[in-house]
Amino acid sequence: MSASKDQKRGTWKVYIRYIDWRGEKQIKTKRGFATKREALQWEREFLQKQSKDVNMSFKAFTEIYLRDIKPRIKYSTYLGKKNMFESKILPYFGKKALAEIKASDVIQWQNELLQQRDEEGNAYTPTYLRTIQNQLSALFNHAVKFYGLPVNPSAQAGKMGKSNAKAMLFWTQDEYLQFIQTMKEKPLSYYSFEMLYWTGIRVGELLALTPSDFDFKNRLLSISKSYQRLEGKDYITEPKTEQSNRTIAMPDFLCVEMEDFLASLYGLELDMRIFQVTKSYLHHEMDRGCKQSGVKRIRIHDLRHSHVAHLIELGFSPVAIAERLGHKGISITYMYAHLYPSKRQELADKLGEDREKAEKLAEKNLMEGHENV
Repeated sequence: MSASKDQKRGTWKVYIRYIDWRGEKQIKTKRGFATKREALQWEREFLQKQSKDVNMSFKAFTEIYLRDIKPRIKYSTYLGKKNMFESKILPYFGKKALAEIKASDVIQWQNELLQQRDEEGNAYTPTYLRTIQNQLSALFNHAVKFYGLPVNPSAQAGKMGKSNAKAMLFWTQDEYLQFIQTMKEKPLSYYSFEMLYWTGIRVGELLALTPSDFDFKNRLLSISKSYQRLEGKDYITEPKTEQSNRTIAMPDFLCVEMEDFLASLYGLELDMRIFQVTKSYLHHEMDRGCKQSGVKRIRIHDLRHSHVAHLIELGFSPVAIAERLGHKGISITYMYAHLYPSKRQELADKLGEDREKAEKLAEKNLMEGHENV
């Protein structure tokens, strides 16, 4: 029996001999269990993990899954996954055996999430629901591919939610200009939003900018990093995707603004962050500016959408926009094509004009044909 009473502490302990994944003999000791039952339960799950037995609890396999993928993804992505499992998935599936979870269990879980409400009493958005299920499916796929689970019950149950929202919010140029007037009293806020709207960079890319990223002579901005604050610590990481490493041409007025702003920051060195704030600060400033200006409230990320919409209105090609925004391909850019209703109307008007010209030409040719007869 591997579980025994720790006479000094009055608790139970486990002493296990096992062979690890390298084929080497190991010894594991775990103390502090209140009861013998808890000690034996922990021992059983530990050995199941070591043997890759899919009869282990879902919670135990979640630990394996997160451990497997942690070195392969960004730390922020890992924390997001971990939080989603802890808050939305483990409370339902945690105690179930991984191999015993069926599609019907997943359907019941989906139904519970569809009925849940956030702190403000709102149902979860379709995109958020899809994101949660994608996390569950990713875990089951990992179990199928690497640990011998026969099927993915999440895939069998079908998807909930939607992968893309029905509409993207954005500001027209006029709306943005109304908003930015309210930011002038706070230079840090003003130049933050100026950069976001006129370059289309991501918030993390903005917050990672240093003076060395600007080439004012050639009016260029280099994007090569991203800032995140995770668990109370600052992290500078690579941008979201490989395509996100890019150089952006800046308009003259923005170069002048940023040169003046950098000159006003005393003691700022070339490798220091220019915008030493967090996303939370920008959210509060967005709230303030929207209330004072009267423009509709959009997300900080929607400023990126607004930049794309403005470029579409100016007539730039999807290829040029994709390169500027750091999109993986123009298919992502095409998702923004609906943002300017005026473009749809312009297209319809041109079709009408083209038909009218064609009808007049056809009528002219017909008249000329009759005259020749």
